[in-house]
Amino acid sequence: QLQLVESGGGLVQPGGFLRLSCAASGFTLSRYVMNWYRQAPGNERELVAGITSAGGSTNYADSVKGRFTISRDNAKNTVYLQMNSLKPEDTAVYYCNANKVVAGLSVLNYWGQGTQVTVSS
Repeated sequence: QLQLVESGGGLVQPGGFLRLSCAASGFTLSRYVMNWYRQAPGNERELVAGITSAGGSTNYADSVKGRFTISRDNAKNTVYLQMNSLKPEDTAVYYCNANKVVAGLSVLNYWGQGTQVTVSS
């Protein structure tokens, strides 16, 4: 079965931290751009962070720069999102996305089931 499974979500107080994990099975992530998206009820789905296949380049939404860090361990077939200094507006379902890009085009695209992150006092 080809799938991505997110874990690590939960309830945390403002200013706290969480680390999300995304583990792949049925395929290897080593050739995929990996992304974290999030979506809150009533809001559009937004790209939070991305990382190239070798981990040499990352990008972040302006709203999370300096607070979130995306990383990957290709040997473990896993991608992480370290979230620090969490704010209530970070509350959302977070989705892992694996995107195989060839010649600038997405040729394979996998999504995880999502994990809930709630930031509240």
